[in-house]
Amino acid sequence: MKLFEILKQRKAVRAYLDKPVEKEKIHAILNAARHAPSGVNTQPWQVAVVTGNAKQTLQTKIETAFRAGNKGKADYEYYPTQWIEPYKSRRKNCGLLMYQTLKIERADTQRQMEQWATNYRAFDAPVMLLFFMDEHMQTGSYMDYGMFLQSVMLAAVDLGLATCPQASIADYPEIIKSELAYSDNRVLLCGMALGYEDKNSLVNSYRTTREDVASFTDYFD
Repeated sequence: MKLFEILKQRKAVRAYLDKPVEKEKIHAILNAARHAPSGVNTQPWQVAVVTGNAKQTLQTKIETAFRAGNKGKADYEYYPTQWIEPYKSRRKNCGLLMYQTLKIERADTQRQMEQWATNYRAFDAPVMLLFFMDEHMQTGSYMDYGMFLQSVMLAAVDLGLATCPQASIADYPEIIKSELAYSDNRVLLCGMALGYEDKNSLVNSYRTTREDVASFTDYFD
């Protein structure tokens, strides 16, 4: 598949087949992504591949905390503390599109909570990827990590797999680090669901919109 096609095909998938992902494919994805660029070749990425019983145990602990009202606290601020336009509207439209597709009414807080809880199970994908880096790394490494994460997602598409990058999982770093025996001096950046897309699932039927190139580009001759 050509890269331009892969870029357009990649999307956030929130329902997966009950089908394991071959370890050879996971290794191949990470082996390709490791070639992502990083400032002075720091390669700040550290990846945990969580499957099987380990995933079941971890996601149960996270979901239990969520349902108990523990909102968690990420190692860093992912979103702005105050939303302004046009980002506020884009965020709102993103959520509305999913809930409208699933026919979840605004007043139906129970169904909204149940849908949100699927985040903490990595949408029941067979693989949960978790991404860490050393806490003393700075802003440039976050930029490097973005390129690495995109490389993971594009490589997955090329192998017939689907992904969903998840900032939500990073809300519970204490639980995750404790369960996986990771030290506190690592920053948990995000998680990612990985598996085979359930193409018959309604939640996978919609696509978020993208701005036209002209809206974010200036040319200087």
